Amino acid sequence: MVTEDLARLAGERVDHRFKGLPPDADGLTVGELAAQRRNLFTGGFATPVLALSAERLEHNLALMETYAARHGLTFAPHGKTTMAPQLFRQQIARGAWGITLAVPHQVRVARAFGIQRVFLANELVDPAALRWISAELDADPEFRLVCYVDSVRGVELMDAALQGAARPLDVVVELAAGEGARTGVRTEAECAAVADAVAGTRTLRLVGVAGYEGEVPQADPDRVHAWLRRLVALAVDFDKAGRFAGLDEIVVSAGGSAWFDAVADVFAEIPELSAPVLKLLRSGAYVSHDDGHYRKLTPFNRVPEEGALEPAFRLWAQVVSRPTDEQAFVNAGKRDAAYDLDLPFAQVVRRDGAERPATGISVTALSDQHAWLRTTEEADLEVGDWLGMGLSHPCTSFDKWQLIPLAQADGTVVDYIRTFF
Repeated sequence: MVTEDLARLAGERVDHRFKGLPPDADGLTVGELAAQRRNLFTGGFATPVLALSAERLEHNLALMETYAARHGLTFAPHGKTTMAPQLFRQQIARGAWGITLAVPHQVRVARAFGIQRVFLANELVDPAALRWISAELDADPEFRLVCYVDSVRGVELMDAALQGAARPLDVVVELAAGEGARTGVRTEAECAAVADAVAGTRTLRLVGVAGYEGEVPQADPDRVHAWLRRLVALAVDFDKAGRFAGLDEIVVSAGGSAWFDAVADVFAEIPELSAPVLKLLRSGAYVSHDDGHYRKLTPFNRVPEEGALEPAFRLWAQVVSRPTDEQAFVNAGKRDAAYDLDLPFAQVVRRDGAERPATGISVTALSDQHAWLRTTEEADLEVGDWLGMGLSHPCTSFDKWQLIPLAQADGTVVDYIRTFF
């Protein structure tokens, strides 16, 4: 079934919907185009075009598989980063327990491509979505979904929507990362009240606790470790109170892309409970990593002996205007590049098949379809040159492109990654 689902992607026709692809490829299937192994720079691709490095993607997938195994963590990478079923399948092939998602649409995408385990890192109170998930659970005994609860009112709404369900929905109480943080229950007493509300239903089953340490106010190692220990203590207290009686496993989950080393530290301290603990890590940005935000925040900066992620995205644009010695413009802008955390970073220039560092070139602003460049005397830049740019924030890089060439270091495109945002 999974093979057939992914084959359906390969059978999709290339046309005007997919920017950057060669115009003369219209009418080919994605699989046929991939089989041609065209070169990104000489194969008719039109700028702007976003490319994902095949070698760096492979490196990042392998590194996080090894990291999770080394630290005894079960991995459910956050799929909202890529929304790419091909990458979901690669992550699962690399030992991932399942995929973390955030909203019902994303679960529908995952289910359409055969994903059997989903951690929904959000409270779900929409009745239509709850009924659809319940129907999926009832129809497929192998499908498992775990989601947050963070209020008694939310439990009541979920219970009302799930009346008549054959299988209860597994839930974890979300502990907030602190006052002023995002979602989640603020105090342990309120957590107990939410757990009691779950116990009073037949439609929900409490299976653990979870949260997101990335929201800890003024986060630093001490504060993040302290909050993670609160989360573990909550699981221990719930277990002592008999709230997990009858479970085959207890879920304790955390982990974004900035503090997974702290999660590994604290989850290693989890004591023996009444059932085995599923220590579920949810980091997602590692797949492509980046040249900005996560390059600065990655935990591997603190533990370099564990390895290093590699930025895998490069956005290629073409110089279309060089009005002065200090200014130039390329044909990629807000429609093409993530800019919510940092502007793109000028990295390399290509001219006549030769590539060199983008010395003296910086991106200073983005319009909808242009990047503004500042150039110094060192910059050798002409109209027609290709500029390769690094990006910051994978989550808002993937979602601007529906079909992304997967290119080897020499520019050979070996596949195309389909996204569903």
